[in-house]
Amino acid sequence: MKKPVDPADLDLFRAEVQNALPLQHDYAEPVRKRPPPIPRPRAPELPEDGGATLSEAAVQTHEFLLYARPGLQQRVLSDLQRGAIAVGLEVDLHGLSITVARRVLADFLIECGHRRVRCARIIHGKGTRSPDQQPVLKQKVNYWLRLHAEVLAFCSATRRDGGTGAAYVLLRNPNKAKREAAKG
Repeated sequence: MKKPVDPADLDLFRAEVQNALPLQHDYAEPVRKRPPPIPRPRAPELPEDGGATLSEAAVQTHEFLLYARPGLQQRVLSDLQRGAIAVGLEVDLHGLSITVARRVLADFLIECGHRRVRCARIIHGKGTRSPDQQPVLKQKVNYWLRLHAEVLAFCSATRRDGGTGAAYVLLRNPNKAKREAAKG
């Protein structure tokens, strides 16, 4: 229910605005156009053979995964191994065929770049249900991650995050990559 206005207040208001003039303008409010969306760049898929620099047979897969590109600071690698770097995204490859897992991993790494993720977790499993009790996906992930240029390092996760059935992946800082491209 609307409260009635006191007649004295109404008279005071009318006295104050009696000489007021309406604002004159002959333009409509401009339409603010949104900037076009930034397209997602499609990174090239992981190479089939890794080129002449790395063969799959040369990559040994131990129970505990550990890989770092030359030049990576030891402190950063230690933080990754301890699980001290916050995980931005994760993907679970359990039960996928090698072909599907490869595509999912490639798409996942592209998505990490788009979302500016610095550290990701990949769950590949321990291979206990694989034929001969061998971790097939773990071996493949160990090889595929080495081929991807955006991967700086990876290692097996801590026990709380999956242990040797998962891996932390440290990705290039997307802001730093843009600055280096602008310099060159």
